[in-house]
Amino acid sequence: TPTRYGIEDACALLGCSYQWVGSESSVVSEMVDAFNSAISSKADGIAVALIDNNAFNAPTDQALAAGIPVIAYNADVPAGNPNKRLAYIGQDLYQSGLQVGAKIISLVPSGDIVGFIATPGSLNIQPRIDGIKAAITASGKPINFVEIPTGATITVELPAVEAYYLGHKSLKGMVAVDGGSTASVGQIMDKYSLAGTVHAGGYDLEPQTLTEVGKGNLDFTIDQQPYLQGFLPVVQMFLYKLSGGLAQPSTTDTGLLFVTKANVANYTKVSTRFEGSSSSEILVTA
Repeated sequence: TPTRYGIEDACALLGCSYQWVGSESSVVSEMVDAFNSAISSKADGIAVALIDNNAFNAPTDQALAAGIPVIAYNADVPAGNPNKRLAYIGQDLYQSGLQVGAKIISLVPSGDIVGFIATPGSLNIQPRIDGIKAAITASGKPINFVEIPTGATITVELPAVEAYYLGHKSLKGMVAVDGGSTASVGQIMDKYSLAGTVHAGGYDLEPQTLTEVGKGNLDFTIDQQPYLQGFLPVVQMFLYKLSGGLAQPSTTDTGLLFVTKANVANYTKVSTRFEGSSSSEILVTA
């Protein structure tokens, strides 16, 4: 939601229009079809979450050959991949996983920890859980970490998280690497009053997630600036077209901020487009 608001605001600022297309359940073939349709309709620019290592390479080549700039946002192909997208705007996903792993280790130095992931292999979240696993392994701590898929929608994520917990009540930690799974972990922590017994955290700023952080059910969640991941691609594609390609898009790391009980009020005291909690266009004052 905040990503779409970022796109809308950039378009309003620059006099552009946009279409939000793709897949509601992270189906790569549906995303590629939408990409190809954008090329056929002669879009002036395409921003795409490159969640697959190979599927978007040929469409990207075709778009660039037609003079259409392509920018990756939210998910990017790994180094060495031949995809020729002009820039990536989003979080350094693997590095964020390393930091989240370090945080989990500080909370749970031993025991069983589960990592929930909506769609294993998807390049917007797999690097995060890979980073978490790498941090745990490098720590040498007596931690047993397992990775569990939950599904691409909240309707399946919540029961998947609950089922796993009920079958593994000796858990000491739960961490999720996507928004829906994180909100689900928070709800299960609350339902079974696990705060203080189990430590938990995850990603993104769903209202349910922020509520659970405030209540102490989630130790943390990660803000990756989703608004910027919508706003900046539009601005950079606009400048690329305006300059005839002289203003090349630049890769931008939208960063990582731990949201905890200590600072969650900054997100909940006012509803804004920047975090997706309101559609109102307002000036946010300190």
